[in-house]
Amino acid sequence: MYGVTPLFSLKPTKSRQKMPKLTETFAKKLPHARAGTDKYWDAEIKGLVLFVGKRSKTWYFQKDVGGQTRRILIGRFPIISAQAARQTALGFALEMGRGAGKAAQIGPPTLEQAMEVYLARPKLRSDSHKHGTRQQIGVHLKDWLRLPLDEISKAMAVRRHQEMAKTPSGANHVLRSFRTIYNHARRTHDLPECPTMAIEWFEEKPDGRVIDDLREWRQMIDALDNPIHRVFYELLLFTGLRKTEALTLQWQQIHEDQIHLPMTKNGRSFDLPILQLHHEILAPLRPLSRKWVFPSPKSSSGHITRPERLKFNPHMHRRTFATVAMEAGVLEEIVGRLLNHTPLSITGQRYAKPSLNALRPSMDAACSELSRRTQQRECQERN
Repeated sequence: MYGVTPLFSLKPTKSRQKMPKLTETFAKKLPHARAGTDKYWDAEIKGLVLFVGKRSKTWYFQKDVGGQTRRILIGRFPIISAQAARQTALGFALEMGRGAGKAAQIGPPTLEQAMEVYLARPKLRSDSHKHGTRQQIGVHLKDWLRLPLDEISKAMAVRRHQEMAKTPSGANHVLRSFRTIYNHARRTHDLPECPTMAIEWFEEKPDGRVIDDLREWRQMIDALDNPIHRVFYELLLFTGLRKTEALTLQWQQIHEDQIHLPMTKNGRSFDLPILQLHHEILAPLRPLSRKWVFPSPKSSSGHITRPERLKFNPHMHRRTFATVAMEAGVLEEIVGRLLNHTPLSITGQRYAKPSLNALRPSMDAACSELSRRTQQRECQERN
């Protein structure tokens, strides 16, 4: 725990030195922190602390209860005077002394705590989505993780967004993930509006590229040395699966007439109708692993995680599947069903639940057209 030097220096120091009495005069003369947050503990009331940031000063009462640190927000200085803060802290100390501390209302959670509560929601997306969220917050907002949410300011949000300007889409994505976590915490904590309200979001141009020349694609796939990677890209093109959905496929999910995904990006299971063609694509990999469709002995996960990079990225395969399906006469709404997109209409979301057999002709139409386009050059050469 950290205290402060006597009043004449006004700097936070280690607890072995004398701590001050947090009076109105002392709090008023404290300089704002140059970086991060300085903490000043009261010499008389154990647990009373004044957090001093770059722009604000905030009173808290903090104490360990049942092995956990409980931090209770008292209020901002000077709206809450030193005398009022001291009286409030004494009241909390008495309550906790009588064993009522567990019932006391604690202050806002840290970003790390709020993130874990948000990710623990039972209906939240897949495990890969949770892992991705933890990773991006841990990398780009690492210095915020232990900050209470009410100490993350608008200026901090704007500055971090600007610091990531070299990757506009990534900057938007990270700060929007933060916004989602923050707003989830607002449901149960008294927090101001999310500081991302001050951000001017970067304009994002969606990557709508598709594979225009499927004959070139076929040549490129056939030239791959690794047969696992060849099958991976073939399955992507002929199913429209997302990259992670395909990478993590297990043989127990491959049935005679469908691929079953127990949890997907949109937070629900999904069954995709498949044809004999899909089994023929997967056949070369059957002997390689009893569990993973795309195994990798070098990977800690047991399956490949980074297939060989091509001119055509994985999501281009998904867009191409959708585009060719529509050009083959499949209705846009049915294409959305095959891609596991959430329908826009209430009817589509809640009432219309087409069976696999009803969707299978559309899958057949899409795959037939894809096969024709990938084999077109071979046919021309034979003729």
